[in-house]
Amino acid sequence: MNHRMEYRRELRSYLVGFGLAIALSAIAFACVAWDGWTRATDLWVIAVTAIVQMIVHLRYFLHIDLSKSKRDDLQLILFSLLVIVLMVGGTIWILENQRDRMM
Repeated sequence: MNHRMEYRRELRSYLVGFGLAIALSAIAFACVAWDGWTRATDLWVIAVTAIVQMIVHLRYFLHIDLSKSKRDDLQLILFSLLVIVLMVGGTIWILENQRDRMM
């Protein structure tokens, strides 16, 4: 019986995560389709929903939370994110610098 309860709890977690991911995607798409806000507001709404959706994916699908046993996984993901941001940011910085020098 314990195995069945654990299965139901995990399935419910996946369904909640899936529902949240669909809702956040729908909010971003609706924001783009609706012309009621300025472009800056649209970009902020999309950025916020993207960040929340990353958190939803980490929590509900990858099962990464702030518990002591999962902190190593979270630190690894954050370090990988830092390396990617540094690489992308450095590449954009170098390319912009080269573009400015050619003009």
